Amino acid sequence: MPPPRACTNLKLRRLSRTVSRAYDADMRTLGLTGAQYALLSHVLKLAPVSPGALAQAMGLDPSTVTRNLKALLAGGWVAQQPGADARSRLLVATEAGQALRHQARSRWLHSQQHIEAVLGPERVGALHALLDECAALLEASASGASSAASATEPKPQPQPSERRGAPTSRSKGRLHVD
Repeated sequence: MPPPRACTNLKLRRLSRTVSRAYDADMRTLGLTGAQYALLSHVLKLAPVSPGALAQAMGLDPSTVTRNLKALLAGGWVAQQPGADARSRLLVATEAGQALRHQARSRWLHSQQHIEAVLGPERVGALHALLDECAALLEASASGASSAASATEPKPQPQPSERRGAPTSRSKGRLHVD
């Protein structure tokens, strides 16, 4: 196979947009996007779940989850409950959200079947395997690079006048414990 000559990011984004359009078209009549359907499905599966844990489980940036949650909360399909402390919150699907997810599942299945019919089941299976493998390799590489970078960075040493557990100039007013 010849070496790649095009931008990998551009090609992946193009495929992602094309696939997303198919799912979005099937979900549109229900007032959802494909991303919102996936989010609602994960809330149902993991509930009660914090927004951060939801983002991590889905492999998404927390700001992406927050943005997509707004429509689900406004639609009354997801509700927030108090978490373990005053600052945390947990997400659960409402009865309306459970009904919407049930109704939307057939449309999601239609999108899945359409993509499989166009590409063929073998190609879709190979695509899934390749995407999973590539994601794992890139995530391992990224975590290895960040681990290596943090291992080589010197840690600031406390000044003799700093007491253990006391606020320091590095903590900018927050409690910083070395």
